[in-house]
Amino acid sequence: MSREIAFTIAARDGAARTGSLTLPRGTIRTPAFMPVGTAGTVKAMYMDQVRALGADVILGNTYHLMLRPGAERIARLGGLHAFSGWNGPILTDSGGFQVMSLATLRTVDDSGVTFRSHIDGTEHRMSPEDSLAIQAALDSDIRMQLDECVALPADRGTIETAMRRSLAWAERSKAAFGAPAGRALFGIVQGGDQPDLRVASAEALAGIGFDGYAVGGLAVGEPQAVMLDMLAVTVPALPDDAPHYLMGVGEPDDILKAVARGIDMFDCVLPTRAGRHGVAYTRFGKLNLKNARHADDPRPLDATADWAPARDYSRAYLHHLVKAGEPLAGMFLSWNNLAYYQHLMAGIRDAIAGGCLADLSAACEQGWADGDLPVWTG
Repeated sequence: MSREIAFTIAARDGAARTGSLTLPRGTIRTPAFMPVGTAGTVKAMYMDQVRALGADVILGNTYHLMLRPGAERIARLGGLHAFSGWNGPILTDSGGFQVMSLATLRTVDDSGVTFRSHIDGTEHRMSPEDSLAIQAALDSDIRMQLDECVALPADRGTIETAMRRSLAWAERSKAAFGAPAGRALFGIVQGGDQPDLRVASAEALAGIGFDGYAVGGLAVGEPQAVMLDMLAVTVPALPDDAPHYLMGVGEPDDILKAVARGIDMFDCVLPTRAGRHGVAYTRFGKLNLKNARHADDPRPLDATADWAPARDYSRAYLHHLVKAGEPLAGMFLSWNNLAYYQHLMAGIRDAIAGGCLADLSAACEQGWADGDLPVWTG
């Protein structure tokens, strides 16, 4: 890494690490959870709220931003930071996952992917070079190589073809990235649920050399046990002195287990998506505020929480907002959920520093298993 980019590990607890990734626009405390700002906004949240909850970095989506409002327009307006009002680090994904999952009539070949927009059906072409050019126009701090992500289950031949293609695209992505001062490029491990392909991908990416390494193509339909098995073989094959990023994950339990296997960075839409659908993450597990049992419950979500939606409003009120379809319901519950996730990450960092990650994991799992007892009966 350059003088302007540094990854340091301050403490270890088994395979888990805590430290920091320092970039010109700010320092990311690791392990870190990145709220997803798909189209230049973390849904239902103000940027100053997101920062106040403890987020050091957010994610922007290349696919969505290239389609609307367009990378060139964002560049003319000063880049994604100025455009969105976020002054800390931003990681942009390559757009590859969204092309595979959202776009219609897509065609993949060795030079790139042709697809039609899910918004208006217009045809677009994206190569590894195109993806890096869009990310450069957005002026993100951490950029991702274009990769081909295969949904699981899939046959070995399909998985291996995508993995080999992703490696070829990794080399092209690095060449297209160049050496912009203070900007980082991450490679992406593919290989589906095949351990040998995962290791081969990780080792080949390490040979190419990146500022960080992401594990992609997981949490795409496979059981958690498969994801954890793939991490167990993949992470040891990655350079130890670089950040490890598990893309698109996940539930709090997934995060705890992945941290224990050496993952430093996460992103997921779950906290805000669940909030918009009436679900609150708490130390008691997930609470569905749509359920009628909350209608007469005067208790807060969690009286011990430091954040207002969990502490200052009754479940009855939150239930009412959800059932009435009030926008405030999604705002409050997204706020609560992101606060819970950042609280969990801070606890994880402290636990690793204190050598007691296993104790924290056990306490969290016990709280989720016990649930919110006793249930309010009026």
